[in-house]
Formats: sequence, C-alpha cells, structure tokens
Amino acid sequence: MAAAKSERSHRAPHSQALGLRFLLLAALSILLLVVDHRNNHLDTVRKAIGATVYPLRVLVDAPVSTWRWINESSVSRNELELENSRLNAERLLTYSRLQRYSALEAENSRLRAMLDATERVQNRVRIAEIMSVSANPYRHVLVINKGSRDGVYDGQAMIDDLGVIGQVIETELLSAQGILISDPDHALPVEVNRNGLRTIAVGMGEYDRLDLPFLPNNADIREGDLLVTSGLGGAFPAGYPVAVVASVLRVPQEPFAEVSAKPAAALNQVRELMLIWQEDVAAIAGDEEARQHEDDLPNDEADEIAEKEPDDNRDDKNNTAAEESEIGPGGQADE
Repeated sequence: MAAAKSERSHRAPHSQALGLRFLLLAALSILLLVVDHRNNHLDTVRKAIGATVYPLRVLVDAPVSTWRWINESSVSRNELELENSRLNAERLLTYSRLQRYSALEAENSRLRAMLDATERVQNRVRIAEIMSVSANPYRHVLVINKGSRDGVYDGQAMIDDLGVIGQVIETELLSAQGILISDPDHALPVEVNRNGLRTIAVGMGEYDRLDLPFLPNNADIREGDLLVTSGLGGAFPAGYPVAVVASVLRVPQEPFAEVSAKPAAALNQVRELMLIWQEDVAAIAGDEEARQHEDDLPNDEADEIAEKEPDDNRDDKNNTAAEESEIGPGGQADE
C-alpha cells in the first residue's frame, strides 16, 4: 500500500509538468503564428532553416535522381540511331516538298507568262511540253509531247513568251522532234526591226549566240538592233522576236561584216513552248477536214447539204450552164 501511494505521488508532479509544458508550447505557437501573420518576422528564420535542411533533401532525393539518370543513360544505341534516321528522313522530306513548291511556283510563273504571250499571238497556237533533249552537244534537238494527232506538221514554228525557239523537223503520231535556232544546221530568215534590212541568222552550236554571216560591211546594222522573223520561207510568221545584235565588227579587207546576236529566248532553259499554226496552213487543214467529213456523209445527207446552198449560187450555176449551151464546141456562140 505504501509503495502504491509513493508511485502515485511521484507521477502526479510529472504529469502536471507535462501539461504545463504543453500549454506553454501551444501558447508560444499561437503567438508566433499571430506575429508571423501580421508582420512576417519569421521569413528569415524559415530561410535559414530551409538552407540548413537542403543538404538533407539532396541526400534523400539522391537515390531517385541517380536511378532516373541511369535509366536515361542506358537507352540503347539502336533506338537513338532509329530516331536519328527518322528525323533525317523527315528533314529530307520537308526539303523536297519545299523544292517542289519552288518548282511549281516557277512553272506557274512560266505558264502565266506563256498565257499572256498566247493572247498577243495572232495565229492559232497550242502549248506543248518538252519531253527530252538530245545529249549530243553538237546537236540542239528536243522532243515535245504533241504529234500529228494534234495537228503538228513538219516545219512548224516553235516559240515561247520571249521569242522564236525553233521548228519541227520530224512528226510522229504522239510526239514530234524539233530543232533549235542555235543548232549549226539551222538557218532562219530575219530582218532588222529598225530598218527592215533582211538577212539570214545561222546557229553556231551555242545557246546564246547566232551569227549573221551575209551582211556586207556597209550594212546599216548596229548593236542592240532587234531581229525579227521576216516571214520569208514560209516556216515562221513575220514579226516574232528572234535575237538582239550583240556585236558588229567591220573589217575593211573583208567583204562581209562579223555580226553576232544573242537569242531573245533562253534556249537552254525552256520547259514549255508554243506551236504556231499559220493561217494558210490552218485553212488548208480545215478544208481537208471538211472535205473528209463530206466524203464520209451518206448520199441523202450530201443531197440535203446541196439543197441548203444559197439561191445565188444556184442561180450562178444555172446562168453558167445556159452560157455554155449557147457556146459551141469551137468556142463560138451557136446561131
């Protein structure tokens, strides 16, 4: 009994001391909260405590960060190479699309210029595309994607939006072969636009040069003169730009002057060109088509077409028949 009383008497002061400490700590906490809320006097203390605790945080986070770094560093080389290859492929694809867009933009500009030139041309024209160019450096020959099925004929003129390019030399069903004016075997009748002086422009095998070898020393020609087609020879209609005189050299001992010209068209950069149908050739082609159409018609339809002729034509035919009946076989009128 005495031992139990002594134990209770020993615990009572200890429990009272704990309760007093709790009350003091609670009161101190409330006081610190009020003071910090109003005036923020404890910011410096919090910063100091955070700086002190930071090494502990690093130590605690070290295993996790180390494991993450090991995982990132252990990525296989194959995966990196595959990703690198994919990125390179995407880059090349993007560049190719950009180049295609540039090519389409340039083609659009050329076609717009071609259409504008078509509106200025008086003859019937048709646009053709170049399929191939001869690999022989001494022959300036190309192949276009229009042939006899499209009405292309041998000797037909070819131009672009800047000037004369050449002419057709061989026609097939679906394609045609053309020769440029710069070919050594090509000669083109031209005239000086300033004064009408006529001469021949001969190709020299160079895309940027034509020679005029048949001009005498006293010919009225100068640098900068525009050479246009003269219309002679029947292949090229008159008035289309051919070249611009680049140099004129007169040698007193020689009968002819040395004259060279630069073609108006960029012969080595042509992608599309225009084929010109002259009016007489187009008219002949139209008459042949009409004649073939009439030959294909049945007899009844041909009679109907004959009945639809104007009355004046029939009267003229009747008058002609009457006059022939009055004139005898000897060319004299019957009495």
